[in-house]
Amino acid sequence: MVYISSWQEYQEAAEALYEKSPDTTRYCVKWRHSPDGQGKLVLKITDNTTCLKFKTHSSVFLNRFDALNLSLMQKMQNKRPTQASTTASPSAPQIPVSTSAAQMPTEASSAQASTPMPSGPAGGGVKKKKPKKKK
Repeated sequence: MVYISSWQEYQEAAEALYEKSPDTTRYCVKWRHSPDGQGKLVLKITDNTTCLKFKTHSSVFLNRFDALNLSLMQKMQNKRPTQASTTASPSAPQIPVSTSAAQMPTEASSAQASTPMPSGPAGGGVKKKKPKKKK
């Protein structure tokens, strides 16, 4: 097992390890609580031959950890990351949308239109307590 001290190196190595063997790669996240109030985050990714680990006490890595989780989950679900910008890059192919497909209602929207909506407050509301009767 190798502990990698640099976050950038760990992230690149973890993504490369998953891309090399996606069927056998496992990813584990551990949070170890300590009595002094400073916990330890341990990340581990392995493909049964290579094991990479990263540990930290710093809360600075939480945003980076979220980004790595998102990236790995998108790869595991075979999804491409969504782009924040609405402009298309010149190298990206333009796929035209047919007007007949765009104008046709989907099954989900037609099912929602035919399903009656329940009246009254939404679920999960808090009930008011009734005042206790005096004897």
